[in-house]
Amino acid sequence: QTKMAPPSFSDIGKQSRDVFGKGYHFGVLKLEVKSKSSNGVEFTSGGNSPIESGTVSGNLETKYKCADYGLTLTEKWTTDNTLNTTLDVTDKLMPGLKVTLDSTYKLASGGLAGKMKTEYKHDKLVMNCDMGLTASPVINMSTSVGHGPWALGYSTAFDTGKAAIVKNNLALGYSANDMVLHFTANDAKVFGGGIYHKVRPGLETGVSVNTSAAGNTDFGIGCKYDLGSDASIRAKVDNSSKVGLSYQQSLRPGITMTVSALLDGTKLNQPGHKVGMALEMQA
Repeated sequence: QTKMAPPSFSDIGKQSRDVFGKGYHFGVLKLEVKSKSSNGVEFTSGGNSPIESGTVSGNLETKYKCADYGLTLTEKWTTDNTLNTTLDVTDKLMPGLKVTLDSTYKLASGGLAGKMKTEYKHDKLVMNCDMGLTASPVINMSTSVGHGPWALGYSTAFDTGKAAIVKNNLALGYSANDMVLHFTANDAKVFGGGIYHKVRPGLETGVSVNTSAAGNTDFGIGCKYDLGSDASIRAKVDNSSKVGLSYQQSLRPGITMTVSALLDGTKLNQPGHKVGMALEMQA
């Protein structure tokens, strides 16, 4: 893999989306613990509980890496007795090519599902393809090309059962030193765009706009501000008056706590607001 590869189709506009998506945990209590053994095996265990229902779910993930052969094996057990296994082979079949085999096995029902993915990276091109291992899979394909600060991406899907193309999406991105702009068009029916701006060290802002051919429009603005080296605040608001707030604090090296709240600005004096908390630990 070369370091100058353009962003993949799904990563065009990622900086703007992260301003709105990362660091918020609404209506849920979450715990995540990461550790690494002396021989390089990575462990991730976690659990979460929606505050409204009180149900608890958890998982344990183990990742083994064999750099000499370009292999990465990831196994993930969940509390609903599901085993997810992922095998990655990177840069061995050909430089820049990553082949992934995913499998999901449900112990209770005996159900087994699989998916194959490929990703190829070049200094001017990224290609992705994935398909379910079924009799009539849907084949998802995407590509992006880069030239200077520009990135152009196209994504499509072919349903082999219907012998028809079922998706046509476009994305265009432009990256400057402290600003990233992107534009998307999905099936010529939904159009969107966003701006990410790093105003100065410690202050990031984002704007997101989506509109459909039917006339529905969504608009949002968000920001992240670092209070110091160990604390930050996030805020976002959209055109439906939903206000998201988040405070993240590093309690000590490797331990981070996040407290979030989602407020409905049209019903401030009524119930229905959501709060949440996440605790992340890494050894």
